[in-house]
Amino acid sequence: MDDLLLSKIRIGIIAELLASDWITFSALQQRLQTTNGNLGAHLGKLIESGYVEELKAFVDRRPQSRYRLTQRGRDAFIAHVREMQAMLQGSI
Repeated sequence: MDDLLLSKIRIGIIAELLASDWITFSALQQRLQTTNGNLGAHLGKLIESGYVEELKAFVDRRPQSRYRLTQRGRDAFIAHVREMQAMLQGSI
């Protein structure tokens, strides 16, 4: 089981990124209804692990951070879901 994916916020980030190519920090924050600091800390762990890619740019002279799921992150999520399913099937 992937300890990084046991957090509710991190699973929420992954779920949002699965459905998008790139998503902005502010869009993630709105969808997950979390604070800047909390979201930033969780994104940092996912970026550090190679699960999420970050792109920083200026849009209309304002900084914008965008994120997308990497193949490594997608593979880790699929493996995590399979392990959870196996655990649930074993307990029935």
